[in-house]
Amino acid sequence: MAKELSEETSFNISLKTLAGIAVLIFTLVGMWFTLQNDIADAKELPLPPDPEITRMEYDMKDQLIRQTIVKQLCLLKKMLKKLRIK
Repeated sequence: MAKELSEETSFNISLKTLAGIAVLIFTLVGMWFTLQNDIADAKELPLPPDPEITRMEYDMKDQLIRQTIVKQLCLLKKMLKKLRIK
């Protein structure tokens, strides 16, 4: 049942299919070169500076976290008191 391929084997492709394949190849090649250009441009950019966290910012964030924890503990205490009464 399997056909063997030889020099005399032929197949038909329409011009529409060939044009579609050509467009696909040109699109992929264009995307490749664009990507390579973008990579080369990115390599030339300067490195971003390291983020600097000030002491004030650290203290404010620490204070916010502590306040949140205290609020949650107060809510839990209230809930426990309500549960004990019932």
